[in-house]
Amino acid sequence: MAPRMTQQDKGRARKLRAEGKRLGEIAKIMTRSVASIRLHVVDVKKGSAISDPWSPRPDRLQSHEREQIAIGLGRRVSLTAIAMGLGRSPSTVTREVNANGGRDHYQAFDAHDRARRSARRPKAAKLDHAPLVEQVTTWLEELWSPQEIAGRLRLEHPDDPDMHVSHETIYQSLYVQGRGELRRELARCLRHGHTQRKSQGHVETRGRIKDMVMISERPPEVEDRAVPGHWEGDLVMGAGGRSAVGTLVERTTRFLLLLHLPDGKGAVEVEAAMRRAIATLPDELTKSITWDQGKEMARHAEFSIATKIPVYFCDPHSPWQRGSNENTNGLLRQYLPKGTDLSKQSAADLERIQRSLNGRPRETLGFMTPSERLAELIALTG
Repeated sequence: MAPRMTQQDKGRARKLRAEGKRLGEIAKIMTRSVASIRLHVVDVKKGSAISDPWSPRPDRLQSHEREQIAIGLGRRVSLTAIAMGLGRSPSTVTREVNANGGRDHYQAFDAHDRARRSARRPKAAKLDHAPLVEQVTTWLEELWSPQEIAGRLRLEHPDDPDMHVSHETIYQSLYVQGRGELRRELARCLRHGHTQRKSQGHVETRGRIKDMVMISERPPEVEDRAVPGHWEGDLVMGAGGRSAVGTLVERTTRFLLLLHLPDGKGAVEVEAAMRRAIATLPDELTKSITWDQGKEMARHAEFSIATKIPVYFCDPHSPWQRGSNENTNGLLRQYLPKGTDLSKQSAADLERIQRSLNGRPRETLGFMTPSERLAELIALTG
């Protein structure tokens, strides 16, 4: 026994009758009995328009226009000619037909019903799936950006659309009044602010470091990031420039090493901290370091002699030459905001922050994490 006809089935039958089809043809198309079809279309006259209480916006296709598209397709009229007859753009008619079965399967009633359902308001919020909300909330609390979250969700759940969300939806859920899927206080977890640019008239006042080897002499293999083991370094300054934390970022994996500087940020302290950090790495991941022209690198020659790792220096006022390091330092400011007394950060504190940043997915790594990418490289070289 055939299931009972729904309102949509009845509407489709009436539409087919209005198009001029006989009862037997309609019954065959809908796999129903002629008696069942007659019961619902007996009062429909051939050539009548679709009866529909919903009216689209004036700039959208109307029900009678969809009828004309169906008639034109039945007569094998070109889409351009149909569009001209309606006074519509050919692209509008092309999209309409392609989205509703193509030339051979376009049905005016079904297309109009699809448009009606698509235009319903309010639309269901994307962030109404409890596991998705829980995961997004967790990662926001770990200071991941909406872009990192959106990319990582697709990486971890490639076949589960319910666990996919755009970064724009996350932003809207945090900022748009009344959405409420995420706790509003999570907005404080977002990365804010930009580093200030120096004025074009800024004059370098620091003394030049002895025996610098400039970035222009760095091996070409460093540029394309294909060979791991090349690092970029800098100091992140604390309140009043009185304290600092050192950062080393591996160019290929974006893996971060934080340098604990409890005794100061001078050249002796920085060089010793760099040696300790590099000692934790396998030899194949210690090929070079690129640093700014800060006086903290005055002992670069001693460092290179002791470790056999060359140090290259950026041109003045050229932070983009350490792009990976600059980007990572920006992320680090979420954990260590400007104005923080960095001397109060213990080695354990920095280890926790380092672990958190290395566990954040990066768009440039296909939303893998730096830790995952580094482990992959070590496995390949082991």
